[in-house]
Amino acid sequence: MERSGVLPRYDTTATLTLSGMAKPPEKVSFFERLKQIGQVFAFTAKQDKWFVPLLVAAVLLPLAVAVLLLLLGLGWIYIPIGIMVALLAALIVLNLRSNAAMMNAAEGQPGAAASIVENLRGDWRVRPAASSTTQFDMIHIVIGRPGVILLGEGQPQRVRSLMGQEKRRLSKVIGSAPMYDFLIGTEEGELPIRKLRTTVMRLPRNLTGKDVNALDKRLGALFARPQMPKGAIPKNMRPSKGMGRQQRPR
Repeated sequence: MERSGVLPRYDTTATLTLSGMAKPPEKVSFFERLKQIGQVFAFTAKQDKWFVPLLVAAVLLPLAVAVLLLLLGLGWIYIPIGIMVALLAALIVLNLRSNAAMMNAAEGQPGAAASIVENLRGDWRVRPAASSTTQFDMIHIVIGRPGVILLGEGQPQRVRSLMGQEKRRLSKVIGSAPMYDFLIGTEEGELPIRKLRTTVMRLPRNLTGKDVNALDKRLGALFARPQMPKGAIPKNMRPSKGMGRQQRPR
Protein backbone atom coordinates (compact mmCIF):
# COMPACT_ATOMS: atom_id res chain seq x y z
CA MET A 1 0.00 0.00 0.00
CA GLU A 2 1.32 3.44 -0.87
CA ARG A 3 0.35 6.96 0.01
CA SER A 4 1.52 9.80 -2.17
CA GLY A 5 0.40 12.76 -0.09
CA VAL A 6 -1.92 14.12 2.56
CA LEU A 7 -5.41 15.66 1.86
CA PRO A 8 -8.48 14.21 2.34
CA ARG A 9 -23.50 -0.95 -1.64
CA TYR A 10 -22.82 -3.86 -1.18
CA ASP A 11 -26.19 -5.15 0.02
CA THR A 12 -26.77 -8.90 -0.13
CA THR A 13 -30.53 -8.44 -0.23
CA ALA A 14 -30.21 -6.14 -3.19
CA THR A 15 -27.74 -7.39 -5.78
CA LEU A 16 -25.13 -9.86 -6.88
CA THR A 17 -23.75 -8.30 -10.04
CA LEU A 18 -21.30 -11.12 -10.64
CA SER A 19 -24.14 -13.57 -11.06
CA GLY A 20 -25.86 -11.41 -13.64
CA MET A 21 -28.04 -9.37 -11.29
CA ALA A 22 -28.11 -5.66 -12.02
CA LYS A 23 -27.35 -3.04 -9.42
CA PRO A 24 -30.67 -1.94 -7.93
CA PRO A 25 -31.97 1.60 -7.88
CA GLU A 26 -31.90 3.52 -4.61
CA LYS A 27 -35.67 3.17 -4.09
CA VAL A 28 -37.52 -0.05 -4.89
CA SER A 29 -41.02 -1.23 -4.16
CA PHE A 30 -41.86 -3.91 -1.63
CA PHE A 31 -42.47 -6.53 -4.33
CA GLU A 32 -39.23 -5.66 -6.12
CA ARG A 33 -37.39 -6.07 -2.83
CA LEU A 34 -38.95 -9.50 -2.36
CA LYS A 35 -37.89 -10.43 -5.90
CA GLN A 36 -34.32 -9.34 -5.17
CA ILE A 37 -34.26 -11.37 -1.96
CA GLY A 38 -35.50 -14.35 -3.94
CA GLN A 39 -32.67 -13.89 -6.47
CA VAL A 40 -30.10 -13.73 -3.69
CA PHE A 41 -31.65 -16.80 -2.05
CA ALA A 42 -31.51 -18.83 -5.28
CA PHE A 43 -27.93 -17.76 -6.01
CA THR A 44 -26.72 -18.57 -2.48
CA ALA A 45 -28.49 -21.95 -2.39
CA LYS A 46 -26.80 -22.87 -5.68
CA GLN A 47 -23.34 -21.82 -4.50
CA ASP A 48 -23.48 -22.96 -0.85
CA LYS A 49 -24.66 -26.47 0.08
CA TRP A 50 -24.89 -25.54 3.78
CA PHE A 51 -27.07 -22.49 3.23
CA VAL A 52 -30.49 -24.21 3.21
CA PRO A 53 -29.81 -26.44 6.27
CA LEU A 54 -28.50 -23.47 8.24
CA LEU A 55 -31.46 -21.35 7.20
CA VAL A 56 -33.93 -24.06 8.23
CA ALA A 57 -32.21 -24.41 11.61
CA ALA A 58 -32.22 -20.64 12.13
CA VAL A 59 -35.99 -20.56 11.57
CA LEU A 60 -37.03 -23.72 13.42
CA LEU A 61 -35.01 -23.29 16.60
CA PRO A 62 -36.64 -20.00 17.74
CA LEU A 63 -40.08 -21.33 16.81
CA ALA A 64 -39.46 -24.55 18.73
CA VAL A 65 -38.39 -22.59 21.81
CA ALA A 66 -41.48 -20.37 21.53
CA VAL A 67 -43.79 -23.40 21.31
CA LEU A 68 -42.03 -25.03 24.27
CA LEU A 69 -42.51 -21.90 26.38
CA LEU A 70 -46.16 -21.84 25.38
CA LEU A 71 -46.64 -25.47 26.44
CA LEU A 72 -45.02 -24.67 29.77
CA GLY A 73 -47.80 -22.16 30.33
CA LEU A 74 -45.74 -18.98 30.00
CA GLY A 75 -48.23 -17.34 27.65
CA TRP A 76 -48.96 -16.73 23.96
CA ILE A 77 -46.67 -13.69 23.89
CA TYR A 78 -43.71 -15.95 23.06
CA ILE A 79 -45.24 -17.01 19.73
CA PRO A 80 -44.94 -13.59 18.02
CA ILE A 81 -41.56 -13.13 19.72
CA GLY A 82 -40.43 -16.49 18.34
CA ILE A 83 -41.61 -15.52 14.83
CA MET A 84 -39.72 -12.22 14.93
CA VAL A 85 -36.55 -13.91 16.19
CA ALA A 86 -36.87 -16.57 13.46
CA LEU A 87 -37.17 -13.89 10.75
CA LEU A 88 -34.18 -12.01 12.14
CA ALA A 89 -32.10 -15.19 12.30
CA ALA A 90 -33.05 -16.03 8.70
CA LEU A 91 -31.93 -12.60 7.49
CA ILE A 92 -28.63 -12.91 9.36
CA VAL A 93 -27.92 -16.31 7.82
CA LEU A 94 -28.89 -15.03 4.36
CA ASN A 95 -26.61 -12.01 4.72
CA LEU A 96 -23.57 -13.95 5.96
CA ARG A 97 -23.83 -16.90 3.58
CA SER A 98 -24.67 -14.79 0.51
CA ASN A 99 -21.64 -12.59 1.22
CA ALA A 100 -19.43 -15.67 1.32
CA ALA A 101 -21.08 -17.12 -1.82
CA MET A 102 -20.52 -13.94 -3.79
CA MET A 103 -16.87 -13.74 -2.76
CA ASN A 104 -16.33 -17.35 -3.83
CA ALA A 105 -17.96 -16.65 -7.19
CA ALA A 106 -15.98 -13.44 -7.66
CA GLU A 107 -12.56 -14.93 -7.01
CA GLY A 108 -10.57 -15.12 -10.22
CA GLN A 109 -13.13 -13.31 -12.39
CA PRO A 110 -11.80 -10.31 -14.37
CA GLY A 111 -13.44 -7.09 -13.20
CA ALA A 112 -14.71 -8.57 -9.93
CA ALA A 113 -12.91 -5.99 -7.78
CA ALA A 114 -14.54 -3.06 -9.59
CA SER A 115 -17.96 -4.71 -9.28
CA ILE A 116 -17.56 -5.14 -5.52
CA VAL A 117 -16.47 -1.54 -4.91
CA GLU A 118 -19.29 -0.21 -7.08
CA ASN A 119 -21.77 -1.85 -4.68
CA LEU A 120 -20.24 -0.44 -1.51
CA ARG A 121 -22.28 2.01 0.49
CA GLY A 122 -21.09 5.57 0.15
CA ASP A 123 -19.77 7.83 -2.59
CA TRP A 124 -17.38 5.75 -4.69
CA ARG A 125 -16.48 6.84 -8.25
CA VAL A 126 -15.23 3.73 -10.07
CA ARG A 127 -13.53 3.66 -13.46
CA PRO A 128 -13.30 -0.06 -14.32
CA ALA A 129 -10.33 -1.19 -16.40
CA ALA A 130 -8.91 2.32 -16.75
CA SER A 131 -5.77 0.58 -17.95
CA SER A 132 -5.68 -2.97 -19.33
CA THR A 133 -3.94 -5.50 -21.55
CA THR A 134 -5.21 -8.11 -23.98
CA GLN A 135 -4.43 -10.77 -21.34
CA PHE A 136 -7.18 -9.34 -19.05
CA ASP A 137 -4.73 -7.57 -16.77
CA MET A 138 -6.42 -4.39 -15.61
CA ILE A 139 -6.21 -1.45 -13.26
CA HIS A 140 -9.44 -0.07 -11.79
CA ILE A 141 -9.37 3.49 -10.47
CA VAL A 142 -11.58 4.36 -7.52
CA ILE A 143 -12.16 7.87 -6.17
CA GLY A 144 -13.68 8.24 -2.72
CA ARG A 145 -13.30 9.90 0.64
CA PRO A 146 -9.99 8.07 1.31
CA GLY A 147 -8.49 9.49 -1.91
CA VAL A 148 -7.47 7.63 -5.08
CA ILE A 149 -7.42 3.82 -4.93
CA LEU A 150 -5.83 1.65 -7.61
CA LEU A 151 -7.00 -1.97 -7.80
CA GLY A 152 -4.95 -4.33 -9.97
CA GLU A 153 -6.18 -7.67 -11.32
CA GLY A 154 -4.31 -10.16 -13.46
CA GLN A 155 -0.79 -11.55 -13.77
CA PRO A 156 1.22 -9.87 -10.97
CA GLN A 157 4.27 -8.82 -13.00
CA ARG A 158 2.22 -7.23 -15.79
CA VAL A 159 -0.17 -5.63 -13.31
CA ARG A 160 2.68 -4.05 -11.34
CA SER A 161 3.98 -2.53 -14.57
CA LEU A 162 0.52 -1.13 -15.36
CA MET A 163 0.22 0.10 -11.79
CA GLY A 164 3.47 2.04 -12.06
CA GLN A 165 2.32 3.69 -15.28
CA GLU A 166 -0.99 4.72 -13.74
CA LYS A 167 0.70 6.13 -10.64
CA ARG A 168 2.95 8.33 -12.75
CA ARG A 169 0.02 9.50 -14.86
CA LEU A 170 -2.28 10.22 -11.92
CA SER A 171 0.38 11.92 -9.79
CA LYS A 172 0.35 14.83 -12.26
CA VAL A 173 -3.28 15.73 -11.54
CA ILE A 174 -4.28 14.50 -8.07
CA GLY A 175 -2.16 17.04 -6.18
CA SER A 176 -1.75 16.14 -2.51
CA ALA A 177 -4.63 13.63 -2.45
CA PRO A 178 -3.62 10.27 -0.92
CA MET A 179 -3.10 7.36 -3.28
CA TYR A 180 -3.53 3.70 -2.30
CA ASP A 181 -2.84 0.66 -4.43
CA PHE A 182 -3.80 -2.98 -4.00
CA LEU A 183 -2.97 -6.03 -6.10
CA ILE A 184 -5.86 -8.48 -5.93
CA GLY A 185 -4.77 -12.09 -5.49
CA THR A 186 -4.03 -14.89 -3.06
CA GLU A 187 -0.22 -14.78 -2.98
CA GLU A 188 1.92 -13.10 -0.32
CA GLY A 189 1.65 -9.33 -0.48
CA GLU A 190 -1.62 -9.48 -2.41
CA LEU A 191 -5.11 -8.63 -1.17
CA PRO A 192 -7.65 -11.51 -1.28
CA ILE A 193 -10.83 -10.35 -2.96
CA ARG A 194 -12.91 -11.50 0.01
CA LYS A 195 -11.09 -8.91 2.13
CA LEU A 196 -11.43 -6.08 -0.41
CA ARG A 197 -14.71 -4.71 0.95
CA THR A 198 -13.57 -4.43 4.57
CA THR A 199 -10.13 -3.12 3.57
CA VAL A 200 -11.55 -0.29 1.46
CA MET A 201 -14.19 0.62 4.04
CA ARG A 202 -11.52 0.87 6.77
CA LEU A 203 -9.36 3.37 4.87
CA PRO A 204 -9.25 6.80 6.55
CA ARG A 205 -11.62 9.48 5.27
CA ASN A 206 -9.06 12.03 4.10
CA LEU A 207 -11.20 14.03 1.65
CA THR A 208 -14.39 16.06 1.94
CA GLY A 209 -17.28 15.71 -0.50
CA LYS A 210 -16.09 18.83 -2.36
CA ASP A 211 -12.59 17.39 -2.59
CA VAL A 212 -13.98 14.18 -4.12
CA ASN A 213 -15.97 16.15 -6.73
CA ALA A 214 -12.97 18.27 -7.66
CA LEU A 215 -10.70 15.24 -7.87
CA ASP A 216 -13.25 13.39 -10.01
CA LYS A 217 -13.39 16.32 -12.45
CA ARG A 218 -9.61 16.46 -12.76
CA LEU A 219 -9.39 12.75 -13.46
CA GLY A 220 -12.28 13.00 -15.90
CA ALA A 221 -10.37 15.64 -17.85
CA LEU A 222 -7.25 13.46 -17.78
CA PHE A 223 -9.03 10.41 -19.17
CA ALA A 224 -10.74 12.54 -21.82
CA ARG A 225 -7.39 13.40 -23.39
CA PRO A 226 -6.43 11.14 -26.29
CA GLN A 227 -3.18 9.29 -25.62
CA MET A 228 -0.60 9.06 -28.38
CA PRO A 229 0.61 5.51 -29.05
CA LYS A 230 4.07 4.74 -27.71
CA GLY A 231 6.93 3.87 -30.04
CA ALA A 232 7.50 4.64 -33.70
CA ILE A 233 4.56 6.00 -35.68
CA PRO A 234 3.34 3.47 -38.30
CA LYS A 235 4.07 4.43 -41.89
CA ASN A 236 0.38 4.56 -42.82
CA MET A 237 -0.17 7.20 -40.08
CA ARG A 238 2.77 9.44 -41.04
CA PRO A 239 2.03 12.70 -42.93
CA SER A 240 3.02 12.70 -46.58
CA LYS A 241 6.23 14.46 -47.57
CA GLY A 242 4.39 17.17 -49.49
CA MET A 243 1.83 17.93 -46.79
CA GLY A 244 4.10 20.35 -44.95
CA ARG A 245 4.86 22.31 -48.10
CA GLN A 246 1.15 22.45 -49.05
CA GLN A 247 0.21 23.95 -45.69
CA ARG A 248 2.89 26.66 -45.76
CA PRO A 249 1.50 30.14 -46.55
CA ARG A 250 2.77 31.54 -49.83
